[in-house]
Amino acid sequence: MSNLPTITSADGTAIAYRKTGTGPAILVISNVAEDHTGVAGVVEALSAHFTVISFDRRGRGASGDPQPYDPAREIDDIAALIDLAGGTAALASGSGGCGLTLDAASALGDKVTGLYLYEPPFIVDGSRPAAPADYVEHQEALVAAGKRSEAVEYFMTEMIRVPGEYIPMMKQDPSWDLMAEYAHTYAYDGRIMRGLQDGEPLPTDRWKIDAPIAVAVGGNGEAFIRDGAHALAAILPNVTVLTLDGHDHSAFWMAPEPVAEQARAFLLG
Repeated sequence: MSNLPTITSADGTAIAYRKTGTGPAILVISNVAEDHTGVAGVVEALSAHFTVISFDRRGRGASGDPQPYDPAREIDDIAALIDLAGGTAALASGSGGCGLTLDAASALGDKVTGLYLYEPPFIVDGSRPAAPADYVEHQEALVAAGKRSEAVEYFMTEMIRVPGEYIPMMKQDPSWDLMAEYAHTYAYDGRIMRGLQDGEPLPTDRWKIDAPIAVAVGGNGEAFIRDGAHALAAILPNVTVLTLDGHDHSAFWMAPEPVAEQARAFLLG
């Protein structure tokens, strides 16, 4: 059982959080199928310069999960955590968490002082297969049928494009069981990411954000990620595209120190 403190979100849901470090406030928003422990490395690295709040997104860890799921409630959760932090905070996320991070920054206006996004997985052209049109519905059907491991496999093969021959080996790793436990969140994040992975230009009417945004791409990352970063820079006024040399998509989790240093340099100058 978690011993994390909780706050109560606007709809009455308990959201478990962890607060560490000193300095300006920053919220670290985790990715699909992980709780706050998934971003523990980057949280620790950031805590040298920031007051860092990480949290179990609803449906994960010690936080509640009222049904039906509504992405807008996750923005309410972030708003409550920013209030806890003193009323303003920067936001940071990696990969699939970047969609929610942008939605929250757009909704919360000047409560958000800046954003650091690492490799948002936008698919804005035909250079990579788009997300399946029925992705959310298919994930919901698998989870409803109790096929949680199959839901992870569907995400890995259809969204991450992992070759099928690697899946049996991946299933041997303990991380697979945690992803299966959180398999219902594939549909949650799939709803948030709708319209951002369709092989079409990013929507020009979804976000209005004046705060400075860093979109970082790994120097060893995939070209479609870089294309998506520049597409975001083309539609928002205050975007800087950064490169994290020598790293790939995993850096937000596997190389937290250089990620945190890049975020610190951007957000704190």
